Amino acid sequence: MPVSNLTEEKSSALPVKKIPVHIKSAQNRILIKGGRVVNHDRIFHADVFIEDGLIKDVGENLIIPGGAKVIEAKGKYVIPGGIDTNTSLELEFMGTRTADDFYTGTKAALAGGTTMVMNFVLETKKKSLLDAFEASKSQAEKKACCDYAFHVCVLNYDDEIGKEMETLVGQKGVNSFKMFMAYKDYLMINDADLIKIFKKCKELGAIPMVHAENGDVIDECQQKIKNLGITGPEGHLLSRPESLEAEATNRAITIAHEVNSPVYIVHVMSKSAANAVSEGKRKGTVVIGEPIAAGLATDGTHYYNKCWRHSAGHVMSPPLRDDISTPGYLMDLLASGDLELTGTDHCVFNTNQKALGKDDFSKIPNGVNGVEDRMTVIWDRGVKAGKMDPCRFVAVTSTNAAKVFNIYPQKGYIGKGSDADVVVWDPEQSKTISVKTHNQAVDFNIFEGMTCQGAPMVVISNGKIVLEDGNLHVSQGAGRFVETPAFSDYLFERIKKRDSFHPLKVEREAYTGLVVDPTKDLESQMANSKIGEPPVAGHANFHHRPLTKSGARNLQDSSFSLGGEQWDDQPLKTSTRVKNPPGGKSSGIF
Repeated sequence: MPVSNLTEEKSSALPVKKIPVHIKSAQNRILIKGGRVVNHDRIFHADVFIEDGLIKDVGENLIIPGGAKVIEAKGKYVIPGGIDTNTSLELEFMGTRTADDFYTGTKAALAGGTTMVMNFVLETKKKSLLDAFEASKSQAEKKACCDYAFHVCVLNYDDEIGKEMETLVGQKGVNSFKMFMAYKDYLMINDADLIKIFKKCKELGAIPMVHAENGDVIDECQQKIKNLGITGPEGHLLSRPESLEAEATNRAITIAHEVNSPVYIVHVMSKSAANAVSEGKRKGTVVIGEPIAAGLATDGTHYYNKCWRHSAGHVMSPPLRDDISTPGYLMDLLASGDLELTGTDHCVFNTNQKALGKDDFSKIPNGVNGVEDRMTVIWDRGVKAGKMDPCRFVAVTSTNAAKVFNIYPQKGYIGKGSDADVVVWDPEQSKTISVKTHNQAVDFNIFEGMTCQGAPMVVISNGKIVLEDGNLHVSQGAGRFVETPAFSDYLFERIKKRDSFHPLKVEREAYTGLVVDPTKDLESQMANSKIGEPPVAGHANFHHRPLTKSGARNLQDSSFSLGGEQWDDQPLKTSTRVKNPPGGKSSGIF
């Protein structure tokens, strides 16, 4: 029976309890007082008034209705709630299902200051894209504590899938599709289908997203590493070298450039891949690069840890890189704008699930945590480290995602009319990350023991306080599905403009000479063709331009031939008489 019917039956059987006006007002009205508001473009002192799930006013000395709960934010920042662009909650993958479902995953997100997640819909059981989407949406409606949207994964392309993509964009509120260039014989798509999907996305105003690794070469590398007797988690890193991520990244960007489509590179994990994104931007491609919390704060040296559980807990694809300077390098590019925004690729498995690959690294379920710790880790490694200011922090954790997926300024902004997803951020609060205290439903944390500075003091989701004084107050099913409209101006204004430019045709006389007939004997046709002799020195036709009016050689004419002769060449003398005094000629002056 539909939920709505159940609700109606209950309401008719039970008396309606009326909530006193003053209590109702306190529940729906919040005044954040004395803080510094941070948007992507500026920081300013202001109070923020929230009512009925929306930001109603921003300014100083606000006049507001009575009954509002007041939050003192002096010395704190007031920022938009984070948007995690890359999560895999309640997802079946590599023979098992992720440990975090929509309840535990979104609860953990809120604990860390993230008020919206964008989850992947991945169906490998031949279910249609529409059915897979509806199944994921139904799960989220029952469990999600914060707002959510979806990216739909596409594993191949035909006319039927094209029609489903049209329905998802036009009727279901989805504007992004993900393709895998890795996981051969499982999820990997070929280049021909990738091109077709890029074209379809461009037509629909949707965003093609890619997992960029060369799956064919990885398959070869895995076999090579196993043949060497390497079966542990270090084999995962060794079989997926940085060059294969960079090659696929560059290939995806090249396809996007030729199609004139945007492209979104998920989880940029290496210097080389990040450089490919930067170079693509400089060549004019509309490319979005997304590093993740794991790649910004830890590295691949953990794959060589003697503890199998520890090293397997870091297995993800593309892998963390064992160059320990990579996290700082990626953070630099994120701060400078070469990389656009951040997600987490939060796709977690407990140790007993990772143990599916205890004897074969290629069977370890890929995925790490991050949805709860992303904001704190980026503040600590970015803002505290002096690499970015609070405005850039807001841009890479919230605003840019809202712009890319066309939900700005509903999300990602502190301003009148925006959703009341707001975080009061304490830049001085210290937090030590640990599996013992985190809210994620997984028994491992890749940031274990890391002490970071900067954490949420208060988190407000849809106008409701969900975190205060270190205590979570979440409601299962309180999250809303957020539609992501097509044709984001942030991406497609450039695409549309570039479509209006075309190369010019060269106007020339038609060729009227002979044309070989490939059905006839080529030798005889070549023999009948007359190829002129190359000009030689002294030949009457060596110069092709006429003499000037005065009878001199036209200086615009060439003075040499491809054979090396010069127009004024003279026969070489057989001998030369030297007239020098005994002892030789001196040219010095003494």
